[in-house]
Amino acid sequence: MSHVPMNHAPTDTEALLAAIDSRTDDLIALTCDLVGFDTTVRGDASEPARDEADLQEYLAARLRAAGATADVFTPKPSDLPPSPQTPPGLGFDGRPQLIARFPGTGNGRSLLFNGHIDVVSAEPRREWTSDPFEGTVRDGRLYGRGTCDMKGGIAAAVIAAETLAALGIRLPGDLLINTATDEEWNGAGTLASVGYGVRADAAIVPEPTDLDVVTAQRGILGGTVTVAGRPGHAEHPPGDWRKGGAVNAIEKTLPVLAALQNLRAGWSADPAHRHPLLPPPSIVPTMIKGGEWWVTYPASCEVSLDVTYLPVQADAGGWASRVREDIETAVAKAVSADPWLAAYPPAFAWDTELPPAEVDGGHPLVASVLASATSIGHSPRILGEPSWTDAATLTRLANTPAVCLGPTATRPDGSPTLHTIDEYIEVSDLVATAKTLALAALAMTTRAAA
Repeated sequence: MSHVPMNHAPTDTEALLAAIDSRTDDLIALTCDLVGFDTTVRGDASEPARDEADLQEYLAARLRAAGATADVFTPKPSDLPPSPQTPPGLGFDGRPQLIARFPGTGNGRSLLFNGHIDVVSAEPRREWTSDPFEGTVRDGRLYGRGTCDMKGGIAAAVIAAETLAALGIRLPGDLLINTATDEEWNGAGTLASVGYGVRADAAIVPEPTDLDVVTAQRGILGGTVTVAGRPGHAEHPPGDWRKGGAVNAIEKTLPVLAALQNLRAGWSADPAHRHPLLPPPSIVPTMIKGGEWWVTYPASCEVSLDVTYLPVQADAGGWASRVREDIETAVAKAVSADPWLAAYPPAFAWDTELPPAEVDGGHPLVASVLASATSIGHSPRILGEPSWTDAATLTRLANTPAVCLGPTATRPDGSPTLHTIDEYIEVSDLVATAKTLALAALAMTTRAAA
């Protein structure tokens, strides 16, 4: 049975799908244009902007030509809603955000398409088969940095909106498109967009999902733990540390790592941490720095941590205070028997914090997106995202329930296509995403406003 509301004739749907099919070359060209803008994510706040402003102005002009109003705005740090998500004073010079609106005709629900324009580094570029910033089609696949994560999804959203407008299909509710910076770093662009007033009754984020529907995602907590030592000549016995002897900070880090492993195993075994869509919470040491010279006992050792946690672990505000406390308490308890570590306990510093989120599977948005993908011949599943997307910011902070649905996410062997050498998107998935988004816009905006 068709999911299209009764006041949209089947011929409208057939014409819409046919029109998107006829625009396949335009969809490929738009994706290639977006890939051509270098919007590589900054490693830190001191790096200058790249082509973000040019890309946003390009999209704004295109959307205005299709009949939308479009606002390209550069947030001020004060525009960011208070949260532990971004570093203090983060600026947006040269990195504006875009919000475009196709106004509805009546009392329907508004729907937002949100996507991030930043991409991860393409290095080492020499290993790519073709230039990562020039989209190239080979054997039904479009290659280039950001094709799947997520400039292809943005292109699909734009084509869906343009096609609806070109056919004169006026939606009862507003259709909005928000393209944002910084998702690959800390989600600041969408956070700033929310502070600017961007919100809707529901949202779809066309991240790569293989046309499945992602309704839940884990939160992320980043930080470091630093273990102190005491320098001394490594080729001499260290002596008694109580009398000024050397202490090897790298070796003293081992019980800290063991404590983190034990806590991770405990989290995984805890029935309270079972989620039908998400993997268990985890703590992964990802970088380690220690020592000052190869013949000197290291005076310190720093370990970077990537922590993922479930919605049930979040505090009352949705953040990770309880997770931080669990980690610090477990480490303190584990090292208390070591006299040196008891006297000089490991020090934690926490930085990136991205909240978990979940949309109820019974929400009309989920049903609309599932039905839209099913009606064009796919068999979408409801899944969870082990990592994080801007859908969490919209769901938690903008009161805009958001799910992810987008194109190619995995290679035939099951490995991910995103963040890889020779990143690609299946052209057929690109077209299917545009169709699904257009049909979901028909379905969701026709529902009476809540």
